[in-house]
Amino acid sequence: MHVYTYSVSTLPTLSGIVLALSTLILGQQTEETTKLPQALPPGVLFPHQTCLADLEQSYAVYLPSQYTPAKKWPIVYAFDPAARGKLPVELMKAAAEHYAYIVVGSNNSRNGSWRVEAEAAQAMLQDTHSRFSIDDRRVYFAGFSGGARVASEIAQRCRCAAGVILSGAGFSVGSSPSRDVTFAVFSAVGNFDFNYPEVARLDQKLEDSGFPHFFRSFEGTHQWAPESTMDEALAWLRLVAMKQAREPHDDAFVAAQLAEASARAHVLEQAGVLFSAWREYRQTAATFDGLADTSPLRQAVANLSLQKAVRDGAKHERQEFEEQDQLTGPISAGLSSLRELSTPRAETRSQIEQNIIALRERAGHEKRPDKVRVLKRALGGILVEAMESGQERLEAKNLALASDYFQLASDADPDSSWALSNLATTRALSGDRKGTLEALRHVREKTKDPAAFSAWLNDEPAFAACAKTLSFVSCWQIPETDTFRRFMRTRDQGPV
Repeated sequence: MHVYTYSVSTLPTLSGIVLALSTLILGQQTEETTKLPQALPPGVLFPHQTCLADLEQSYAVYLPSQYTPAKKWPIVYAFDPAARGKLPVELMKAAAEHYAYIVVGSNNSRNGSWRVEAEAAQAMLQDTHSRFSIDDRRVYFAGFSGGARVASEIAQRCRCAAGVILSGAGFSVGSSPSRDVTFAVFSAVGNFDFNYPEVARLDQKLEDSGFPHFFRSFEGTHQWAPESTMDEALAWLRLVAMKQAREPHDDAFVAAQLAEASARAHVLEQAGVLFSAWREYRQTAATFDGLADTSPLRQAVANLSLQKAVRDGAKHERQEFEEQDQLTGPISAGLSSLRELSTPRAETRSQIEQNIIALRERAGHEKRPDKVRVLKRALGGILVEAMESGQERLEAKNLALASDYFQLASDADPDSSWALSNLATTRALSGDRKGTLEALRHVREKTKDPAAFSAWLNDEPAFAACAKTLSFVSCWQIPETDTFRRFMRTRDQGPV
């Protein structure tokens, strides 16, 4: 399976960000950074806060309504793979308000160059320390997909993080949990996420390495953890902070959280989902050890461990992971071989396409929920692998091969506007007007935001040539836009 990677041995600005983290978070602020400027109004989400020292860098920010610079506050730094800083802040806003966290999300960090990610992280860290009153003992990092790898890498390297929240991915490739540097890890992953096996396996590695850890799956695919899971994550990090004496013990908070966690496990047990109930009781007991009496939880773990369903649960999960690898292996190998110039591309692509479509049809006809889950995870992994390969080829200006990859991604998920929009753009860049129109029709059929679709269509430079054809304008019915005006100026010139 192809995953987003970078080589930590050659990170161009790694030493710079580690130095900045050490300086800022270990309490060695300069005179300038200790002078806090006027704070933003609390209780309001600001989607674009420009960094004072670098006007090209910005982040979304939410200060809890009770924020005051008179005290120190925990903070979460979030990294999205597509530089959507507002998205994670929006998802964490309610929990941040409830549990008193500052939450910020970079508008610059995105999958690709580590330099871009490192510079974004450093700028955000420096600016927040210059603006806000931050508790350096409770600094957290959060990320989704490639952003999760950034968050965990920073936490490992800076030796300053109290914890991380990982959505849809684990540690950076080639970097495993180590007893040398431990921090709290809340891992969240959708039950249909192709990275589910990776995140589940990481949870066991964290156990073996002595990390405080918690695993939560939710209904969904490859995405940020939902708002309800973020609430659980920030509450759990607060419990860990109490255990580690990073904040005062709060008996009422502990009791309320213990009651909620115990109830979740009990519901699973009553529903007969015994393996999940056993795991829930076990990690709840580990969380509250040292905070409350966990003997009832430990007894529930012992009782359930005698059940055959629990003993077989881990085995069945491993079998699902192995089956996913078997399903994606041949297709992944084909996607890799497609990059080779010596490969007869048309024949190879046709075979890959047949395999993907067969897998998709199998998923559509499967009735068993556990099998459907594995098949959908496999298709999700193929979609992402094909998309990443296509984007690499697009950056290399190999339009024909990029178009092939985006088409294969669309075969894996015909409802993916991500795949279809990239396919349309690449076809437009290569001068394939008919193919562009076909892809755009599909994009419009799948879009949930027609206004955003029209804005993208109007602003994307790749469509400028296609805009000169009457079929393009009439198809999308977008008069009085720049695209329409370009068409009106050139319609009498004939095809270009």
